[in-house]
Parts: sequence; C-alpha cells; structure tokens
Amino acid sequence: MKSFNHRVFRTTLGILFALTIAANASAASWNGIEPFKTTKADVLKILGQPIGESPDGVLRFPVMGGSAQVSFVNERFVTAKKLKPQLVGTVLEIVLQHDRSSDTPESMNLLKNNAFARDETQTSTIFRNMKQGLIYTFFQGTLKSTRYTFADEQLTKARRY
Repeated sequence: MKSFNHRVFRTTLGILFALTIAANASAASWNGIEPFKTTKADVLKILGQPIGESPDGVLRFPVMGGSAQVSFVNERFVTAKKLKPQLVGTVLEIVLQHDRSSDTPESMNLLKNNAFARDETQTSTIFRNMKQGLIYTFFQGTLKSTRYTFADEQLTKARRY
C-alpha cells in the first residue's frame, strides 16, 4: 500500500510540474494583450483609440512613460511562417517605448538571469527571452524599449502540419 501511495504522489507531482512548465511556455502579455491571441478589436477596447496608424496597420497609443506600438499578424506573415490562417488579425508584437525610464539591467535583475540571452553593442544591450517572447533593449544603460512577442513554443504550436 505504501508503494502505491508513493507512486500516486510521484505521479501527481509529475503532472503538476508538467502543467507548470506548459503554463510558463506562453508568451508574455502586457495589459491583457497577448501575441497570437488578442485581436485588434480587443486592443482597441483595452487601449482606446490610437494616436496613429502606419500604412501596414501598426497602431500607436500613448501610455504612461512613453508609447505603445501594436502590430498584427497579416496573411504574408502566416504564409511565410506556415501558420494557421486563423491567426491573421491577432497581435504579433507589442513594443513599449520608454521615454524616461530609470530601469537598468541591474535593477531588473537581468545580469544573472539565465533565461535571457544577452547581446551588446557599444551603446546598447539587448536581453532576449524567446521562451516567453520578451525582449528588453537598454541604451547607455537605461531601458528604452520592451517587446512582447510570440514565444518559441507558441510559434511551433501555431504552425500548420
């Protein structure tokens, strides 16, 4: 009986661990907006009317501390990446431009965070976590932009097979 209870306990722990990993595989979201899930109509409900729209449909919104640009999946992207057609019109990426951020890689605990790959140039540093679809760009040591995009696993699941 002890052996059976021990196996049930281990199986339960394994299932909980797997569910935790699966939950962490989704893309990072911002303000309730998530790549490959949120539609343009949802974005407009959440953020209101944009202050601008580019010819390719990128919407620009004022937000505290800067601006947000939201781009959407189009048919060309779906074809190029061999994705399911129902993704057309969902959010592809959210880019937050930080005008006066004081955040640094140190203050955000990114320097020792192994989940982020680090790229450097003379004036900028980029931290990427593609498992979550999260990219931070620092210019001369302070945060300038945050990108919320699709996670690697999300892209894999969105492919047509």
